[in-house]
Amino acid sequence: MKAILDTHTFLWWNMDDPQLSAAAREYIADGRNTLFLSAASAWEIAIKCASGRLSLPEPPQEYVPARMQSQGIQSLSIQVSHALRVFQLPAVHQDPFDRLLVAQSQMEKLPIITANAAIARYGVEIIW
Repeated sequence: MKAILDTHTFLWWNMDDPQLSAAAREYIADGRNTLFLSAASAWEIAIKCASGRLSLPEPPQEYVPARMQSQGIQSLSIQVSHALRVFQLPAVHQDPFDRLLVAQSQMEKLPIITANAAIARYGVEIIW
C-alpha cells in the first residue's frame, strides 16, 4: 500500500509523539507500505522553523532528508497539475499546504495519513 504522510504525521512519527494514532503508527511501521512526504510538507516545515513556530533538533534541511532516507520515505514532488487542482477544491479548508496535499491525494490516488478531520471532508481516503 502507498500513502502520503501529512506534515504533523511525519513530525509526530519522528518525535515518537503519543498523539500519533495506533493505526497510523502501525501503518507507518509496516515496511511493506510505501510512504511519501510531499514537497509541500517540507516547505511547511521550513516555514514553521524559520518563523520559530517549530523547533527541530537539526536545521530542517538536514532533519527532513535524513529522516526520509533512514525510513525509506519517498519524496512526492509538486507538479503544476497538483497546484492547479487546488482551484477545483471546495472551500472546506483554507490551509494551503493541506489543500495541496488533498490535490495530490486525489490526482495520485493515495490516501493521507492524518489526524486532520477537515481533510476527510474532501472525500479523500484517510488513514488514522
